[in-house]
Amino acid sequence: MKTIKQLIQKIKDAKVFGNENLSVLHLTYDSRAIGEGSMFFAIKGTQTNGHHFIDEVISKGVAAIVCEVMPNKIDESVTYILVKNSTEAMALIAAEFYDHPSQKIKIIAVTGTNGKTTVATLLFRLFCSFGHHVGLLSTVQNQIDEEIIPATHTTPDSIKINELLELMVERGCEYCFMEASSHAIDQNRVKGLRFEGIIFTNLTHDHLDYHLTFDNYIKAKKKLFDEANSDAFALVNKDDRNGLVMMQNTKATRYTYSLKAMADFKGKIIESDFNGMLLNINEDEAWFRLVGNFNAYNLLAVYGAAFLCGKSKLDIITHLSKIESVKGRFDYCRSSNGIIGIIDYAHTPDALKNILTTINEIRTGNEQLITIVGCGGNRDAAKRPVMADVASELSTRVIFTSDNPRNEDPEMILDEMQKGVKPIHYKKTLRVSDRKEAIKNAVSIAQKGDIILLAGKGHEDYQDIKGVKHHFDDKEILTEMFHLMSK
Repeated sequence: MKTIKQLIQKIKDAKVFGNENLSVLHLTYDSRAIGEGSMFFAIKGTQTNGHHFIDEVISKGVAAIVCEVMPNKIDESVTYILVKNSTEAMALIAAEFYDHPSQKIKIIAVTGTNGKTTVATLLFRLFCSFGHHVGLLSTVQNQIDEEIIPATHTTPDSIKINELLELMVERGCEYCFMEASSHAIDQNRVKGLRFEGIIFTNLTHDHLDYHLTFDNYIKAKKKLFDEANSDAFALVNKDDRNGLVMMQNTKATRYTYSLKAMADFKGKIIESDFNGMLLNINEDEAWFRLVGNFNAYNLLAVYGAAFLCGKSKLDIITHLSKIESVKGRFDYCRSSNGIIGIIDYAHTPDALKNILTTINEIRTGNEQLITIVGCGGNRDAAKRPVMADVASELSTRVIFTSDNPRNEDPEMILDEMQKGVKPIHYKKTLRVSDRKEAIKNAVSIAQKGDIILLAGKGHEDYQDIKGVKHHFDDKEILTEMFHLMSK
């Protein structure tokens, strides 16, 4: 239990109106979660403004309110803390409230457009195999050793992050591997955390609905490196032109990985098929159970981070070569009559291009590559025609379908996607807005040896339609269709 005075000690220019010696029992930015001794953070979000709920939280007995603008009506029973930035204040106060757990555990953060989940999860599994107690904060799930805690965001809010980190420390965790999304960095969710290391995977077209410009997107990612401690390491993909940009102003010790250039961690794919790849890393060769050029980069990032955390080359190679792919990332299945199904989270043009290129490099060319793909509603609309262009260019057949339409009309999303299809590819495309019907359609036209790629949702087990999440699992549906076909 800490007082307001103790909690705000690291917030510059904070002004307190009321009792600064008041003890705080609970932190929240959700007006519905007010309890005895609660401190409420009035956050100006993209959808709502927490300042509009100040009267409501006062009526529920809130103890303290952190805000950027003082309300017109002051309640004498409440202590107000006026700050310049509520999200930054929330992160710094959360770190203090939970007694700075990030200083008691080694946190490795992974940022970039694609590969964050795979790299963070592989690191988690690798260090589990080494015998460490470890934590994971990822898109798929949050985890403390064997205990799984469902994830609702790529990166949780700053209160939840510190709460989870404190729990990891209590459980004896030595490491935490976490994804750091551009939204989270921009919204100060990781502010005040101490990182052992930061990994940059790549940067491609995504999230411009939020960041508006690609330059803003770059700056959001770069902020993580700019604020890194001098005793941390920064490990970046040298083959991405933004990799070295990330490190321009960092105080962290700099390292690189690459498939194409000289780097601290250099890799080369020797051979590859649908079961994995033979990869040379810093002159050591091993067979890994992951597939594709993009996963070679992910493996290099994991190898480099583990080495920088003090693990030996032999131990890393030995343990890493035994680890399976991450759920929803090149998730592989096969029907009884030899049709190959691949489920992948690829939801950006670059990610889709990577996986399609990988499949085309492995397949013989005598079989069909049937791609099922859609685009999410209420998200970056500019990538929709680009996704369709990539899919139609690199596939034998393409079925455009619904992803998570959210509050948009799925047919309107498909209209925007089809604008990206070149006339030469019109005949190979089909649109079926019902995702289950699209999968059924693909299975019905597939022959022995053909490959069906289900892209966009990966690990997700739902479809978000008009604010309601309906159960929908791509792999589950595809497996069901394979089974029906075999009867």
